[in-house]
Order: sequence, then C-alpha cells, then structure tokens
Amino acid sequence: MLEAKNISKSYTIPGKQTIQILRGINLTVGEGEMVTVIGASGSGKTTLLNLLGTLDTPNSGEILFDKELLFRDTQYLLSQKALAKFRNRKIGFVFQFHHLLSDFNALENVAMPEFIATGKLAPAKKRAAELLDSLGLSERFDHLPSELSGGEQQRVAIARALMNNPKLVLADEPSGNLDNNNSRILYELMANLSKERRTSFIIVTHNEEYAALADRCLRMQDGQLHEYPNFRIVPTTS
Repeated sequence: MLEAKNISKSYTIPGKQTIQILRGINLTVGEGEMVTVIGASGSGKTTLLNLLGTLDTPNSGEILFDKELLFRDTQYLLSQKALAKFRNRKIGFVFQFHHLLSDFNALENVAMPEFIATGKLAPAKKRAAELLDSLGLSERFDHLPSELSGGEQQRVAIARALMNNPKLVLADEPSGNLDNNNSRILYELMANLSKERRTSFIIVTHNEEYAALADRCLRMQDGQLHEYPNFRIVPTTS
C-alpha cells in the first residue's frame, strides 16, 4: 500500500555543516498493517512520518502510495493543491498533542475534515457520530475538548483521523500525555482498528511495550530503519 525507496533527508544550518537525518530509508507497509517505529529522541522518527505524510520533502528517493508514484528526484509529482487533497482523502494524522479545536465540541471536531472537503455539514456530522459511537464516545458528542479526559481527547483525535476513511494513519507519540492504562487502551484500539477497517497505521513511539502490540516493529538508528530483533507480538485484549 505504501512504499518508500532509498529516502534520504538532511538539513543545512547556515554557517554550519549539513546534518544527515535519514540515510537511504526503505519501508513497505501493507493494507491493514500496523507498524511501530521506536528509537532515541532525535533519531529521525518524526521526520520520517512528515515525509511519508507529504508534509515535508525528501532530498532523494521515491514514495509510492497504492503504486502511484508521489515523489522522485527531489520533487513531488503532484501540485501543492493536489497533495493537500491527497492528504485529506488518503492519510489521517494523530499527534502527541491532540490539536482539537478548543471552541468546537467533539462531534464538530471530528466532522471538520469532511466538512472542509465537501462543504456539507449534515452528512459530516452523521459520519462523525458513527465514528465517535464506535470508539465508545456516544455520551461525549457535545463536550468541548476541555471537558474530556486525556484518553477521550485522543480517541476523538483518532476518530477525526478516520473521518475520510484514509488508507493510512500516521501517529506521532499518540500516548505521550497519557498514563499507562490509557496508553495501552489507545494502542489496543489502534491495533483493532487496523484489522477491522483494513486501515494501515505507522506509529512512532518510545515505549517498547506498546510497540509490541503492532504487527511489525522497526528501530530507527543512525538514520536507518532496522527490524527490531527482540520484538514479539503481544496479543490485544478483547
């Protein structure tokens, strides 16, 4: 479903040397597969997510999505407008900080991506209600983010990421602000969603216990991805 070939990324600080972040990354993710990426802080995990999500531009390599070539030889093959439409329809994003709109309730926050894409509020709210209900938030439709717990806020963020039926969800430390119990619940939820909805997940995390809930775990080290040798799949609870 997603394929990255020989992706490299570097940054040049004015007056200083070039810093190489990613060195020839190769990654393939199948439909409905949940992949976790672990590694030390500053190892390039977030940079990789930004590149795969077309939020940043690699220095070299290729990115294919459903066999469609998106990037080659330092440039995306789609216009900025087309890339924005692609992201809205094909990719969902979940971050450590939920980034919910504080003046809008849970239902409105989740409905926003479809409303922006179509301009039709009623069907967007209907779809949002179905998603929130499926994530156990049927009693929270009218609650503002400030009236929700941390775990509830992140479930709303996941519902919003799923709003347009994306084929891929990219999550950057999604449980970073949650306690252990809510963190595990969140990872189990994403693992179940990947199987039930055939949605692929790539999740950056520093927690090896939660990373082991995925189908596959990779370690980012020295700008490259490696299969995590001690990784074992841990069954999710029902």
